[in-house]
Amino acid sequence: MSVATLAEPAAGPLAAEHHHELALANERAKKIRKAAGVAAFNGWMTGIFAVTSAPFAPFSIAGFLVTVGLGIVAYNEFQGRKRLLLFDDSAPRLLGWNQVGFLTMIIVYCLWMIFTGLTGEGPFAAELAAKPELREVLDSIDGLDYFYKLIVLAIYGTVIVLSAIFQGWNAYYYFSRRKHVEDYVRETPEWVIDVQRATAAN
Repeated sequence: MSVATLAEPAAGPLAAEHHHELALANERAKKIRKAAGVAAFNGWMTGIFAVTSAPFAPFSIAGFLVTVGLGIVAYNEFQGRKRLLLFDDSAPRLLGWNQVGFLTMIIVYCLWMIFTGLTGEGPFAAELAAKPELREVLDSIDGLDYFYKLIVLAIYGTVIVLSAIFQGWNAYYYFSRRKHVEDYVRETPEWVIDVQRATAAN
């Protein structure tokens, strides 16, 4: 009668203290991974805007430049996210300046739209020039164009203010993550960082 023997489970490659070090490192890395999540969100949102603006790019220089600019911003966000997950201390700087560049692009675009809206011929005057018979229906073209210019100023002025708040906060947030990355790399054993880099999500 043979007696079945149970083989003892093979010991894992890491000892208990190694698992403890990994757990501590994962806890310290939470703020860095959160920043990577923010970069992923910003990258996807900007990428969606780039795709939706692409059909208009062939019809105007401004549309083309906006589409290209959005594409560059989205690409940099994903690159920054990848570097953060590798604990590269250059990632926060890349992401921060990317947001500053994004804000600059938005402001320049809005100022251009305000300039063309305030100095160019209003849509009502252009319509009247094309259809003089409308003069009998519309009492005051100047008044309508005045309100149109106010609307243009209000819309693009609001976009500038909101972008300054949102992109400005994003830039500050990213720049402030550099200290967390540097502290993490300094306080974490090199072998732990190597493991986390090897298993980082692509």
